[in-house]
Amino acid sequence: MNEAVSHALSLFALTIGTLLPIMNPLSTCPLFIALTPGWDKSSRQRLASRVCLYALGILILFLLAGERIINLLSISIEGIRIAGGLIIIRVGFAMLSSSNDTAVEPQTVAAAQRNRDIAFTPLAMPSLAGPGSISVVLSMVSSAPENTLLVNVAVIALGIATTVLIAFLSLAAAAKYVHLLNQTALDAFTRIMGFLLVCIAVQFVLSGITEFIRNTNFGGV
Repeated sequence: MNEAVSHALSLFALTIGTLLPIMNPLSTCPLFIALTPGWDKSSRQRLASRVCLYALGILILFLLAGERIINLLSISIEGIRIAGGLIIIRVGFAMLSSSNDTAVEPQTVAAAQRNRDIAFTPLAMPSLAGPGSISVVLSMVSSAPENTLLVNVAVIALGIATTVLIAFLSLAAAAKYVHLLNQTALDAFTRIMGFLLVCIAVQFVLSGITEFIRNTNFGGV
């Protein structure tokens, strides 16, 4: 019994220790702030809740049925990585081209942003529950022994939930303290983040292509 508990605790800690650096919620905070100009604290916190619920749902889905989904649709992790990179590129270019030289009221802009479901894309996926996080979940469940599969899945799910809770606390803290930045700083911050996002997205695409070529046997060549 003690051995089983020890194994469960080790697996729980391993899940958090492996998933948290890959998910890296602190890297999502700048994007979270940049995509919500003009939002008040309560609106940002509600968005943070939705983002984390979506991320939790995505990772639990891949925990329970990831291999079946991937095999059924013939999707590879490399394909998910490339698709995620393309999504981030689109968001990054939109942030780079944002301009304040318009006659639109800030309240109108904020309302339009709220009407877009930015919680799922790009914040939950691919920012939090991206290709890296999904691949971690898939590798952990695939390495679980068959005789303890259900217990291991439950422990991994608890580790995922704990990691997502940490992500929520990070986003909630960002929503609480964003008021310390003035509008000029936020505008500059948005453009810098847009550039960095494009760079990260290009790296995602290149990594996906590299891994695809490495794992593909082109006629035995």
